[in-house]
Amino acid sequence: MVNTKIFIKNLNLWFGKKQVLVDVNMNIAKKTVTAIMGPSGCGKSTFLRCLNRMNDLTDGVKITGEITIDNKKIYENGTDVPTLRRKVGMVFQRPNPFPKSIYDNIAYGLRINKVSRNKIPEIVEKSLEAAALWTEVKDRLHESAMELSGGQQQRLCIARAIAIEPEVILMDEPCSSLDPAGMFKIEDLIEKLKEEYTIIVVTHNMQQAARISNFTAFLYLGRVMEFGDTNQIFTKPKEKLTENYISGKFG
Repeated sequence: MVNTKIFIKNLNLWFGKKQVLVDVNMNIAKKTVTAIMGPSGCGKSTFLRCLNRMNDLTDGVKITGEITIDNKKIYENGTDVPTLRRKVGMVFQRPNPFPKSIYDNIAYGLRINKVSRNKIPEIVEKSLEAAALWTEVKDRLHESAMELSGGQQQRLCIARAIAIEPEVILMDEPCSSLDPAGMFKIEDLIEKLKEEYTIIVVTHNMQQAARISNFTAFLYLGRVMEFGDTNQIFTKPKEKLTENYISGKFG
């Protein structure tokens, strides 16, 4: 596929003797939103963490198969993992702002990456604007990020992720701890961000997957049971298991 950003071929993963992902194959297109859905324990978060090699941090992990981003195999010897993680940003299930000021939450990563001191204020403002947070915090930049609401903290974490200019943003159930108002703000933000980024979202919320994504993958027991256009998945699924999951017969 000409428009492919991430190509996954025969991906398998074990934690010790337990196989968690089984022969996963997927093409993820540039500047789209792909939703990963499935019941608890099916391997969704583990799959997501393969894409920026965060599973490397867990003892006893074995991975086979290929993941290619922009035609570069990310598991081959010589891969610069810190550079990969700057390119593939991550937003976690629960907001995890640093116990610092709103400004320093974003500036911290820029300083680590040796961005010119003169450029940091501009990037902080730009990132907060992109995360639809600037107007709410522009007069509070030096207050603690811990004083923000849950939804604001999550948008701050998104601003922090995009400040270092990734190309891919991974989101692991980014709305699970938010109230409906916070959830809809994050969903609106995802819709805007896909103009610039390739986004992959793990979600338990099927209605959310239907609202925000261009493509949807249904995982079950570590396998991709079905992957395709979101409208097709939700209106005319090809697999009976997908239909049963969407209709609420299990999950």
